[in-house]
Amino acid sequence: MPNAGNSSFTPQYPVVLPTVKCYNVQNRKRNLIERFAGLRDCMIITKLLREVLAVAQRILTELLRRRRSLIFWIAFPASMLVMNSLILQERAQITAAEAYQWSAAPTLVGAALFFSCLGGSIATVVSEREQQTLKRLFLSPLSGVSYFLGIFVAHCCIGLGQALLVWAIARSVGANFSGSLILAGLVILLSIAAYVGLGFILGTQFARRTEDVNALTATFGVPLLLLGGAFLPVSLFPDTLIELAQYNPIYHMILSLEGVTTNEDGIGEVFPHLTFLTVFSGAMVLLGWWAYRQMLNKERHL
Repeated sequence: MPNAGNSSFTPQYPVVLPTVKCYNVQNRKRNLIERFAGLRDCMIITKLLREVLAVAQRILTELLRRRRSLIFWIAFPASMLVMNSLILQERAQITAAEAYQWSAAPTLVGAALFFSCLGGSIATVVSEREQQTLKRLFLSPLSGVSYFLGIFVAHCCIGLGQALLVWAIARSVGANFSGSLILAGLVILLSIAAYVGLGFILGTQFARRTEDVNALTATFGVPLLLLGGAFLPVSLFPDTLIELAQYNPIYHMILSLEGVTTNEDGIGEVFPHLTFLTVFSGAMVLLGWWAYRQMLNKERHL
């Protein structure tokens, strides 16, 4: 028996604890953190999209206000398509529908997109620099990524609008484009990406004033257009020029779009051209972004 005189004695009674549900606190914290991170990512993406659309809308709105420039962007591809088709119809002795069908690809990616997306992006970068828009960018919450992508989206809209215009004119004459619409859209988007990326490189590194835009476009553009087959069929070139044209992106743009829309080629037939365009356009976009960042750093220290 226990010693009754021992005051420190504690009776050994069974202790009954209430039943409590056990929650995994660490798992709950982890779930909350993941939900918060997902919500934060969604907010960042939403903010980025809103800023990109705002920049693109501002550029397109300015283009609509300058009605003269808008008329030129519409008249240029239309007139080029008509002239190329008339020349091809007379020299090749084919119908008007066939002439417009074969002239659509070189007119669109070889002429219209070149001047609107390449020359237009150079002009946009130079004019934004002259108007001190870049310096105001440093004081605004707008990020450099949003500004870069906004200009890219704006010129994508211009290029797609010109593509629809060329397609509508050719279809009105009787041209039949029965190829893959998805592959044709892919070629057009890759062409726009290549032109806009190259435009950022030339506009940020070589153009300082508005007067430099025409000189850059003519110096780099006219030889590439001639060698790519935008004005003359590649079949008329000598073997040396044909071998040199293999390294010209416009050559691959025209042949791939012609093959998809006119010859009804599948992805297997145009895969070499698509591979070249994918690599080239990706490199141009990355180099254009690097050149854009270099320009921002220079403008920030001025």
